[in-house]
Amino acid sequence: MTAKTSWFQTTAIDYPNSRPHIGTAFEKLGADVQARYRRMEGYEVFFLMGNDENTVKVSKRAADLKLDTQAYCDDMARQFREVWDALDISYDTFVQTSSERHKQCCRKFIQKVYDNGYIYKGEYGGWYCEGCEEFKSEKEHKDNAGLCPNHKTPLIRRSEPCYFFKLSAFEDRLLKYYEENPDFIQPESRKNEIVSLIKTDGLRDINISRQGEEWGIRIPFDPEFTIYVWFDALLTYITGIGYGDDRTTFDKYWPCDVHFIGKDITRFHCALWPAMLWAAGEQAPKRVFAHGFVNIKGEKIGKALGNVIEPMDIITKFNVDAFRYYFLRECPYPSDGDFSWERFADVYNSELANNLGNTLSRCVTLITKNFACELKGTAGEKPVNILATQIPILKSSGEQDGRSVTSTQMIQDQVDLPRITYAIRKSVEDCQYNQALHSIILNILTPTNQYLESNAPWKLVKTDKEAAKRVLFNAVQSLRIVSILLKPFIPKSAEAIYTSFNFPKPWAEVKYADATELQTQPDDLRVTAVLEGDKVKPLFPRIG
Repeated sequence: MTAKTSWFQTTAIDYPNSRPHIGTAFEKLGADVQARYRRMEGYEVFFLMGNDENTVKVSKRAADLKLDTQAYCDDMARQFREVWDALDISYDTFVQTSSERHKQCCRKFIQKVYDNGYIYKGEYGGWYCEGCEEFKSEKEHKDNAGLCPNHKTPLIRRSEPCYFFKLSAFEDRLLKYYEENPDFIQPESRKNEIVSLIKTDGLRDINISRQGEEWGIRIPFDPEFTIYVWFDALLTYITGIGYGDDRTTFDKYWPCDVHFIGKDITRFHCALWPAMLWAAGEQAPKRVFAHGFVNIKGEKIGKALGNVIEPMDIITKFNVDAFRYYFLRECPYPSDGDFSWERFADVYNSELANNLGNTLSRCVTLITKNFACELKGTAGEKPVNILATQIPILKSSGEQDGRSVTSTQMIQDQVDLPRITYAIRKSVEDCQYNQALHSIILNILTPTNQYLESNAPWKLVKTDKEAAKRVLFNAVQSLRIVSILLKPFIPKSAEAIYTSFNFPKPWAEVKYADATELQTQPDDLRVTAVLEGDKVKPLFPRIG
């Protein structure tokens, strides 16, 4: 047996100064789809998440609540994990940067960079934002009337002795790395931003320490200082897989296959992070994917605007898969998306309740009521391809006023299942999740519903029971394909669909390749779902 290929991915490490909102969850959903898909494809996946706790604003928040900082961090980690578990995020480890192990491994890393000659002592002064925990340039200060461009709060003039990291030493190497690895920064628009930034402004050495802070990680070669948050937080990606005390595990998973991050922190992950790794003698990650934001009716999410929506608000009102589906379907992962309760209801009813849930309910109910839960004689039968799509063709309509006139005519064309599933797989691998879902609905689920409507097995069963059986057999086999393709997106609902019938392959073992062709049913097709009367429990009850 050949060893599985490893796959390592991370999400951004979150500040726990408040509970996660739907924008924070959006990143985790996109990463989770990739992790679940890679597991289906046979990869040995390690999916890392965590909280960034060694920050000024976290210690301030704890002080405001009159809590011990560590106790506050531990409780917030519990709350974050509670949300991620409710969203079915299949992470393998959750790192708290305040943990003693992380601190020890960070110290080993920064000592290595210092020993290699890439850290020196100096003095730094500039405009500082406590929200970003970074210094802003004079230009940013001027262009934003003295306010942070992100938080809209006044920048503070700050001067302090510090340690610098020689980021400028890696400018040429970074540009060469981008050129030799064109997929390193995704999407392409983010890559263009970073390349333009470096070529236009260059890279300056950066302050990586703080003096006089009680909360944080002490620098091993000068304990008067603590490690600046970004130089600490980014290290989570490697301390979480063994850097500093478990080289075997670290070498198994590093370099990282993909870091999922928000577009606002691209610079840190695509310039500072590779340079840090090179300074310590390690490899750069393979890919950084910068996603967009979720807005509320076009407005950025923020406490000041009073429009924060927590994931649990949606999950408890509907269900986890409805939450997952909406954001993956409606919010293009590389770009910004939007949420409104009205649009949520529209998508839920049209695509989940009416299309997906209703198709399953129809098939199960008709088989249980009319065939005693079993389509006898279907063993050894291969379903026919019922999937057809409307495609436009141009048709000449003669001449008018001396000009040739054409019109568009829609014709039915049979779906090439391997081609469609290949395109869906490619969309998933490229993190184009909305395109993948659109294709599943448009090319497989909707034609299946149209097939049922046009053949009306609920009527046919009264006049030609054998023909009705064939229609249902074909439709159920189409549902098998849909459930497999939806597994990374809405895992609970996909499993409910697949296990409603006696498909031969165990659910835990299905791969995307199993959806590329119509397969023979070895035994007579049977309904195996838990029934309420002669009906299956609705997957997605309609929103009234």
